[in-house]
Amino acid sequence: MAGEGNDSINVVNTLFLVLTPIAAIAGLWYHITQFGVTWVEPVLFVIWYFACGLSITVGYHRLFSHRSHEASWPLRLFYALFGAGAFENSAFNWCADHRLHHRHTDTPEDPYSASRGFWWSHILWVMIDEGGERIHDLDQVKDLQEDPILRFQHKFYLLLAVGVGMFLPALIGGLISGVPGAVGGFVWAGLARTVFTHHGTFLINSAAHIWGTQPYGDANSSKDSPILAFLTFGEGYHNFHHTFQADYRNGHRWYHFDPSKWWIKAFALIGLKQSLKSTPDWHIEDKRRQASFENAASKANADDSEDLTRLQERMKAARSNFKSQSRALDKLLAERRAVRKERQAARRQELEDAIAKLRDDIATIRAEFAQIMSDLTAFKPTAA
Repeated sequence: MAGEGNDSINVVNTLFLVLTPIAAIAGLWYHITQFGVTWVEPVLFVIWYFACGLSITVGYHRLFSHRSHEASWPLRLFYALFGAGAFENSAFNWCADHRLHHRHTDTPEDPYSASRGFWWSHILWVMIDEGGERIHDLDQVKDLQEDPILRFQHKFYLLLAVGVGMFLPALIGGLISGVPGAVGGFVWAGLARTVFTHHGTFLINSAAHIWGTQPYGDANSSKDSPILAFLTFGEGYHNFHHTFQADYRNGHRWYHFDPSKWWIKAFALIGLKQSLKSTPDWHIEDKRRQASFENAASKANADDSEDLTRLQERMKAARSNFKSQSRALDKLLAERRAVRKERQAARRQELEDAIAKLRDDIATIRAEFAQIMSDLTAFKPTAA
């Protein structure tokens, strides 16, 4: 825990994180000046960047850490191999830290708490061992330890990291174009790609807890940022993720840039993924509405406290009604799908009538929400 003393520099991590960018820059300069650049090097960079990056966002994060879906063994093996090649530790250690982050967000127990500043959450937490040697709490990942693929990866992590992350692209580059391709594969897809992969992940730990919006509430520092989503395979919708951790999506709208979501969905369509968990739209709507109300209420004039209390009670009742009616609608819609398959015309008409009534009721509740917000924003804001 923070503040217990005996802090020390993690020499291995620090040297790796400091020297890798230097080696990448020097290697790129050497390769470009000595051999030039062909199509081989950028293609290998892009392939390894996506393979390692998606193995972290889809594999380590959404699959292993949050169990947002299930994946067949070939995909789990892919994530284990290229996740190792990302040089971000074994899946056991990565997920143990990440689960602690979610359980204790912004507190001293959070391994990379953004409350300690950008640089701590971005990179310093990896470079400094607090209270002595860093020990990953593997009790957090007992479920993952049942997977033989992840046990294998954990045991041979360093060998896999170097082999897949550095030597394999060099080997492929060499087979394609000899020594220039081998050097290029090592420098571009190995060293340079590692730097990009690292800091993409680090930005979610740091920037996604500092800059952006909080449409689903401010219970913790997580933020939504479309810009970060573009840089991190869709992980930038971080306020959504912290609110709905088990959802396989981070960008839940179809137009949200979330390649990790598209990857999961694509493999689900061909049967290599299943049991995709997603949050009902009405639940997302409810959380957004709650956050908007609480944000506006926090700015209301204290002189209007009695009126504010009444609005809070109205809001509570409306939300309760909205959730119960939405659950009932979901149930009827599921029954309608079943009835359509069985071609029960009479029952289908009964369901259509009931569904139409529920939708009218929900529309009335939404109108009540709008009126509550109108009444709330009519208050004079509290002086700054």
